[in-house]
Amino acid sequence: MLQWTARISCFFALMLAASFVLAQTEFSGEIVDLQKAGTPSQAKMYFAKDKIRIEPQNSGPRGGGAVIMNFATQTAIVLMAQQHMYMEMPAQAQGQRMSYASAFFWTGDVENACGDWQKMGHQGNSCHKVGSETVNGRSAVKYETTNSSGEVSHFWLDPKLRFPVKWEGKNSGGELRQIQEGTQPASLFEIPAGFTKFEMPAGMGGMQPPH
Repeated sequence: MLQWTARISCFFALMLAASFVLAQTEFSGEIVDLQKAGTPSQAKMYFAKDKIRIEPQNSGPRGGGAVIMNFATQTAIVLMAQQHMYMEMPAQAQGQRMSYASAFFWTGDVENACGDWQKMGHQGNSCHKVGSETVNGRSAVKYETTNSSGEVSHFWLDPKLRFPVKWEGKNSGGELRQIQEGTQPASLFEIPAGFTKFEMPAGMGGMQPPH
């Protein structure tokens, strides 16, 4: 489950390449991974200005892991609840592992988001606005992108959140559901008391955290 949480968090890591100076609406929501039809994995997401916390919902009675992304410091903290441990890493290091993470980003102008999207390393790829649609009861602006290999992807931006509420591509697909706007508790984005730091041994950059 922690592995899935880390995979989903990679969507957000590449948002570090976008401007983050604009005030954002704090909110929470459920991330639904539609990559496997009929059996979508779900996680809870909490967003507070320059931080995001993502945690699985079906983590068992003892609780599962979580990933906290800090855009101000460009770092990520992986919480391992059952081990009462945490691990720190550069947020971009996670994002670079997932080529489809570029579906997620913030934009200053929802109606003209292609420029921001292309600044994230998509120069030479095409992007155009499709039009307005409704996604799970919220207004959204749909965009279509095509990479150099001819693969087509889509994302839907929420005008108020300036954040995708739906995305689909060759290797990924999902939605943000049950969105609740409002101030998020600061404790969600802090390392819990009693957690110890997991130190990665020298030369073991590919080592997995304890299970």
